[in-house]
This record gives sequence, structure tokens and C-alpha cells, in this order.
Amino acid sequence: MAKHNLESENNLRRTKTKKTNRKNEGIPNELLSVTKKQREQRKEAFKSAILDYNLKQAPKTILITGCSGFIGSHLADALLAQGHRVLAIDNLSTGRLDNIRHLQENPDFNFACANMTYEVVLDRMASQADVIIHLAAAVGVKLIVERPVHTIETNVMGTEAVLQVGRRYGCRILIASTSEVYGKGNGIPYREDDDVVLGATSKSRWAYAASKMVDEFLGLAYQQEYNVPVVLLRLFNTVGPRQTGRYGMVIPRLVAQALTGEAITVYGDGMQSRCFCDVSDVVRAITGLVEHPEAPGRVYNIGGTEEIKILDLAKRIKALMDSPSEIVHIPYADAYPGGFEDMQRRVPDTNRIHELLGWQPKLSLDQILLRVRDDFKTQFAGEPKATQASVPTAKAS
Repeated sequence: MAKHNLESENNLRRTKTKKTNRKNEGIPNELLSVTKKQREQRKEAFKSAILDYNLKQAPKTILITGCSGFIGSHLADALLAQGHRVLAIDNLSTGRLDNIRHLQENPDFNFACANMTYEVVLDRMASQADVIIHLAAAVGVKLIVERPVHTIETNVMGTEAVLQVGRRYGCRILIASTSEVYGKGNGIPYREDDDVVLGATSKSRWAYAASKMVDEFLGLAYQQEYNVPVVLLRLFNTVGPRQTGRYGMVIPRLVAQALTGEAITVYGDGMQSRCFCDVSDVVRAITGLVEHPEAPGRVYNIGGTEEIKILDLAKRIKALMDSPSEIVHIPYADAYPGGFEDMQRRVPDTNRIHELLGWQPKLSLDQILLRVRDDFKTQFAGEPKATQASVPTAKAS
């Protein structure tokens, strides 16, 4: 009896195999492979559509710290457009009220001007939130080198305060970190789980990287110990409209110099390279991570992958702006106080976020540069020098 049943099962399997083979008869292999590729594309599109649907169908109250910064303000725009309510807190130390002025009449937007350590305000806003996106930080190479105490205290204490209130009110928390945590690593492209090597503690440049590493450790510890859902955003060089060059951000500084006919200043020999990502692409990544059920408990690189040397960047900006400016080299010792140390390359591996969300940058470097140019022409006409770093001139290229 058992033998008879086994033979019947085998006959059934052979029949199914023959039917499958007949079904595929006459179909070229290349068409079968295209179909498989199309299935993968549809799968990615479906995944993205589900995320969009969830965002639209389930409006949330989202608290953004550092909302008046250029990333925070674009993020607020996107979340409000998706139907969410946005609460914002910022002390305006590096952000600008102009970045969010257009939102002040929106009934779904509420802004409080306060420090992150002002517990009463932070607690009240967090008590209404489903999600906290923590962008507030000491940013910019110039500020970091000149004010290391401010950098460490702002970053570590601010993140701790956010984690405490997030735990208290059951919020999902997204914490903005930085590619600086990769330090002097040589394993290009940088992957989220790579080991890191930082410089000596006597070099104040590394205070920023170390403080953001502590932020990441704290976030993961809160998830492990208290089951707080924490997502870590390791942002690489982000560029776009509303960004200022006051704190050492290279593209707005170089674009402003090119547009005003000032010397385009390149620090060192200009052989250091970076990748740049438009703020619209970064915001798209963040909004995807707000909802995804598998996002918490991990670090995600977010950045462009088009690598360019800073000297070549200066030449491209000069050409795109049709600028008469000359390119000059400034020694690091003349540009920054003692304690500065630069890294030669900074390239992200973005496979992790691509596999989760299907995310990748859409805008090319030239498109980014033109968007920054247009922003300077429309929003900062009449005060271009306010966006420039004050640096001495030196040998022309």
C-alpha cells in the first residue's frame, strides 16, 4: 500500500513537470530572463507603492528637531505634503527662520524656538508625537573645530534627551548621524558595519565623529535594553537649496564665490574627494525609513555615490556658472585653527537602504549644482557675501 502511494506521488510530480515544460516550449531563454527581471522591477515598485500607501493612509504626528536647518525644512515640507502633522523644535543657532517661514500659516505645523535641553518644551511636544526625527546637532567643519565643547555637549546631551522622551511616550526615533564616524577608514566604499579608526583626541576635528558615534551607541542601546524602535541615519555630504556656506559646507561656498566673481578657494591640494547627494533624495530616504517595519535597530548609509575631487568640483562649478573667478589654493593651516585633519575619500555603500526601500539617488551632481545656483540667484540676491567663508587668498591654479 505504501509502495502504491509513493508511485502515485511520483507520477503526479512527473505530470506537473511535463505541463510546466510544455508551458515554456517555444519561449526563448532571453524572454524568460527578461520576465524575471521585470518581476524584480515590479517587486521594487510594489514595495515603494506600499510604503507610499502606508504614509498616505496613516497620517502621523512627527516631531523634527533641528527643523529650521536646510534638511529639516525640506523634510517638513515633504511630511506635510504626505498629510502628516509636523511639530518642530530648533534654537536657530545654525538654522534659519526663513527656511520654515512659508510653513507658519499651515495648521498642521507647529514650531517652538527652544534648546534641546529645555525639557518642558521637548517633553510636551514628544508627548503628542508618533515619530521623532532627531536632526539637531552641531554641524559644519568650521564650527566643530572652533567650538569642540559645544559640539560634544550639543550632540550627546541632545540625543540623550530625545531618547528619554521617546522612550517615555513610545515613539519611533530616527537619529541623524554622519559619515564622519568612518574616520580614517580605507575600506572604500564604506559599509555600515565596517570597523572605524579615528584620529588622536588632541585633534578637535574628531570630537564631532566621536560624539556622533556615542549617539549611535546610545540609540542602539535604547533599542536593545528598552525596546525603543531606533533608526540610525548615517548621512554623507548633503546639498541643496537653503543650505548656507557659513559653517564650511563646500558647495554653497564655492557656488557663492563663483557667482560673485570672488576667488574660488580650494583647501589643500584639492585631491581630497567626496560624494554629494541632493537634499530631495535624502528626504525621500528618510520618509521611507519613517514607516518601514524592518528599519529599526540598524544603521543606514544615505548619500550619493558619484565621487569627485574637490579641485575638479571647483573647476566644474566655475564652468557651470560661467564664472570669471580664478581658483586659488588655501593651506589648511590658514583656513582652520589648529586641530584640523582631513580625510582623502568619503564614498558610501548604499546597498542596505536600497535593498530595504529600493532607494537610490535620482539627481546627478550637475543637477545638484544648478539647483544650488538657482537658489542663490533667487533667494540670496543682494547679499551673496553672507554665504561665504572668510578665507585669505593664495596661489592661483
